[in-house]
Amino acid sequence: MTDITLLTCKAYFQPKEVTPYIATILHERKLLQDALEKRGLNVDCTYWDDPEYDWSQTKAVVFRTIWDYFERYEEFSTWMNKIKNKTQLINPISLINWNIDKHYLADLEKKGITIVPTAYVDTGAYRSIDSVCEENGWTDVVIKPAIAGGAFHTYKVQQNERTSFEELFQKLVKERDMLIQPFQETITSLGEASLMVFKGKYTHAILKKAKAGDYRVQDDFGGSVHDYIPTPDEIAFAERVFKACDPMPAYGRADIIWDTHGTILLGELEIIEPELWIRNHPEAANDFAKGILQYLQ
Repeated sequence: MTDITLLTCKAYFQPKEVTPYIATILHERKLLQDALEKRGLNVDCTYWDDPEYDWSQTKAVVFRTIWDYFERYEEFSTWMNKIKNKTQLINPISLINWNIDKHYLADLEKKGITIVPTAYVDTGAYRSIDSVCEENGWTDVVIKPAIAGGAFHTYKVQQNERTSFEELFQKLVKERDMLIQPFQETITSLGEASLMVFKGKYTHAILKKAKAGDYRVQDDFGGSVHDYIPTPDEIAFAERVFKACDPMPAYGRADIIWDTHGTILLGELEIIEPELWIRNHPEAANDFAKGILQYLQ
């Protein structure tokens, strides 16, 4: 019987062509697998929708590069509910279902976490971009789905563009719940910091910066990754975010930005399939393994 199965998506399982991007994915998988095996665990890997895999023959599955789930959410949700009683899910299904939908930001805000100000425009309760902005005193904003990743259907809307975006926004809200957030100008100058936290303890961080003329920090859009040493306040903030979760995630990351006054804001909490930049800090693979091992005990 397998102890741990690392989950990926089919595109990254046994790729026919290994691009530089896929090479980093495979490298990180190897680092994590080695760290787990050094602790006596028998480790396997497969893609989450593998129809031939026997999920009852693995003690636990660890969600890693399942980066197609939000495009196939209904299928993914059905799959999770099918296997949840056959094996242990890490992070657990309760956290995954909560974190998949960005309404979790409202829950964290109620627990005292300072988030990027957010208005929720849900299917069946439509409000125009203009009315939300007028209500909150916002000028330029970002619209994004409540369930998404990698800047999927994310758009920056300047004040003079609200009318031209309204038809698209109406269409999106018919299909899915949406968020509206004031655009934080500091994202273009300071970037976004990602702080990795394993079993409630900070391990390492990176800084993501958008390419010139863009605001999206993801490498899919030309963003770059840099070394980053967070301040004690930023570390404490990230650990506080994880302590506000119930239960405590085994692993994940807190993405933070800053407003124009320097206030730390939570942009995203990533505990489903977070990129962890272990390749930038290989020693952190050991912290990841310890978190998984503690979760199993």
